[in-house]
Order: sequence, then C-alpha cells, then structure tokens
Amino acid sequence: MTAAKTEAVYAAAAAEALAEFPVTVGSIELIQVSENITWRVTDDAGCRYVLRLHRPGYHELDELISERCWMRALNAAGVAVPRGIHTRGGEEYATVAVPGAGERRHVGLAYWTDGEVLDELLEAQAGSLANPELVERWFGQLGALIASMHNQASGWDVPDGFTRHSLDADGLMGQQPFWGRFWEHDALDATASALLARARARLHADLAALPRTPDTYGLIHADLHAGNLLVHESKLAVIDFDDAGFGWHQYDLAVALLPYRDEPNFWQIHEAVLRGYRSRRALADAAAALIPQFMLIRRLASVGWRMQRPELGLVLAQPDIDELCEDVRTFLAS
Repeated sequence: MTAAKTEAVYAAAAAEALAEFPVTVGSIELIQVSENITWRVTDDAGCRYVLRLHRPGYHELDELISERCWMRALNAAGVAVPRGIHTRGGEEYATVAVPGAGERRHVGLAYWTDGEVLDELLEAQAGSLANPELVERWFGQLGALIASMHNQASGWDVPDGFTRHSLDADGLMGQQPFWGRFWEHDALDATASALLARARARLHADLAALPRTPDTYGLIHADLHAGNLLVHESKLAVIDFDDAGFGWHQYDLAVALLPYRDEPNFWQIHEAVLRGYRSRRALADAAAALIPQFMLIRRLASVGWRMQRPELGLVLAQPDIDELCEDVRTFLAS
C-alpha cells in the first residue's frame, strides 16, 4: 500500500483516536508505514507527539499495556525511552475501527523523542565506522545502554498481569517460532529449505540447553539496531519496543552488532560494544562467545519476519540466500 493510499484509508481513524487524548491538534503528518502506521502530531502550542496505529494480530491490548509498563520503569531507571500519554479516560490506548481496511487497531500516543537516528548519523559521517574514536563513542555507549536496560529488567519485580511473548528456544527456533517458519520461505529451493530446517533443529537444541537465569535471560528490547536509536545532545535514546519480550541478553547484543558483520573492523565494533556493556554489567566470556550464534539466529528469524510482512515488498534475494546457506553449513559443521 502506498503512503498516499495508507493516508486515505487510515487518516480518519487516526483523527478519531486523537480525539480521545488530551491534545489539541494543530497538525498531523504520516511519517512511517511499516509494522505499525505512525504519525507525527503537533499541538497548537507547537509540542510534538507520535501516534502509532498498532498492526492487528501482533499484540493483544494487555501485551501493549505491558510494553508501556516496562517503558515507564525504564524511564524511572534513567533509560531514555518514549513517554506514553493516557487517554482522557485514563486508558493506555484508544481502539478504533478502520472501515477502509476492515480492521480495528489499538492506538497509542507518546511524547515525541528528539534526536537523529543513529544509523543515519553514521551514514552521514563519512568513514565513521573506520574511525576508532567514533566507534568507541557510539558503540561503547550502545553497549552501556544495553547493559543499563538489562540491569533494570533483571532487578525489576514484574507486576501482576504483565504479559509479553517469549523469545526462548521455542520462540526463536521452535516448530512455530514467533516470527514464522523461516525454512518455508517461498524463495528457498528444496535444498536450502532442508538446510535451514536442520539449522533450526540444532539451534533449538542448543538454546534449550542454555540456562534462563537473571544474569543472561529476562526482558529484552529484541530490536536494538541503530535504526531504533536516537542521538540527542550526544546521548542515546531507544524507540520501538514492538518486539520486546523475554529472551537471552545475547540476542540484544547480536541485533546491535549484526548490521556491521561485514565491516573490515567488525571486531573493533564488537569489542567497543562489549567494553561498554561490561562497564555497567558483568558478561562472562562463555556468554559473550555465544553472540555469533545469536547473530545467526537473528538472520534466520528475519527470514520468517519477511514472510509475515508480504505487504512491505521485502525480497529475499538469491545472493542473500546463498550467503546465509553457506554460513549455516559452517555452523552445522562446527
């Protein structure tokens, strides 16, 4: 669906939802069509907000309320994340019908988080990934931020009624993983499909053998790539908790590192992240040694995620399949 068509279908629902929040709207602008449909709202005093129409079928209302609960706890612990706004009736979300799409969506409003997307900042600074000072600044800070989130979660008494999905052995590599049966992607031929199915079984067994203790398992963001990090006054803020759930801490680190795995100085980036992390939280060498395996898990899970989102037009290209299969063969031979 194009942005223009999305706006035509969802604008009335966005306006209806906004009427339930204590904001006098000056303007509303569609800014992203992805898992959710996101709008930037400006009130008549110039204050900005973000309005998200959450996609149906991904999270139930109690799961979205739990997401907000954790975000408030993170803010209280000094981790910069978006601050949600209640409806006029004191609810976390509004729920509206979208007649043009034949669906109902839960809608949340939060204060706008200022900052430049870290991914865009790194792209704009030519040679930034080869600059040791910048690598240490941003990736060291990223590691420390991840550790702070894990510290908060591991020391937090999860309130009654809190519910989020689990990215455990079954959630990541089970027969019905959270992001879909990746080995059945229609871009895979029979040989590739069988290979990825073998990897799934091996990885499931490996994960099932891992302990699920607070030192390495708990609430995680699960999508901590540089596109979900904002830089404001040289500090990082985290956005987009859509995928947050219970999982191994190494998964957060793997997601943060994965986009740079082909960079010539990947291990400098890797070490900067780990140094930053260990400056605030212990991470045993044996736990850190599993990060490459979690990077492979992330890559496989992303294939399933693409299967769930055909409307985004994300193509799984043959060169990517070939590279993934080669890495899977290496893993299975180890």
